[in-house]
Amino acid sequence: MTIQSKYMDVNGINTHYHEEGTGAEKIILIHGSGPGVSAFANWRLIIPKLSESYHVFAPDIIGFGKTDKLPDHQYPVALWVQHLISFIESVSDEPVHLVGNSMGGALALHVAYQRPDLVKKLILMGSVGIKHQISEGLDRVWGYEPSLQSMRELIELFSYDEKAAKNEELVRLRYEASIEPDVKEAFSAMFPEPRQQKLDELALSDEQIQSINVQTLLFHGLNDRVIPIKDTSYRLIELLPHAELHVFNECGHWTQIEKTEPFVENILRFIK
Repeated sequence: MTIQSKYMDVNGINTHYHEEGTGAEKIILIHGSGPGVSAFANWRLIIPKLSESYHVFAPDIIGFGKTDKLPDHQYPVALWVQHLISFIESVSDEPVHLVGNSMGGALALHVAYQRPDLVKKLILMGSVGIKHQISEGLDRVWGYEPSLQSMRELIELFSYDEKAAKNEELVRLRYEASIEPDVKEAFSAMFPEPRQQKLDELALSDEQIQSINVQTLLFHGLNDRVIPIKDTSYRLIELLPHAELHVFNECGHWTQIEKTEPFVENILRFIK
């Protein structure tokens, strides 16, 4: 299946996104923050499956993929959140199902907190968005300096199965995406040291999280070395009043890639 690429103007930002499916209900997929990431890289295995039943949109966040980069290279969380809110309002007149991966999970939480009228159900995987100490793994991801070997090491870090890091096509694709001049500059500017500051900026307070009343499904890989489950999802499940947590053993940070079939099955069951 060829996944459609489209563009639209969102608050003056030329925004690249993928759109598939024609179902009445809409799903918005929000990607994470790894080097070379994009909506396509993050969701290419998921979009065809979800679009069989739902109308699916997957935007590139500002500064990532083919969406505009900012000339001043300032990417505050508030800018990302407002851009996503405006994108949702542009593509849907009704509340949507919001799926957020890693940093995208934090952005989804911010949208649900600020604009609960836009969110029907919330699905978070390996999500940040709660205050915790940055892991060595995430510090390595955000501190990435481009090279094939560095990308190979990051893919090994993301995955439970070491075979992923031996997939030279995947390594090269992500590496080449990470060295596009505008992408490289944007990524370097987003996560300067001390990187704990950006993680704190992404976090909501406990009280804000407790006030999110939408039904929420959390996914996490038990072996996640980038966003450790004990620091994030185990705490989110205590705070979110209408949440359930699904934990995959033998799974790292790439739930949607390492556990694609059960991941999709659980989403479809949850949003029906």
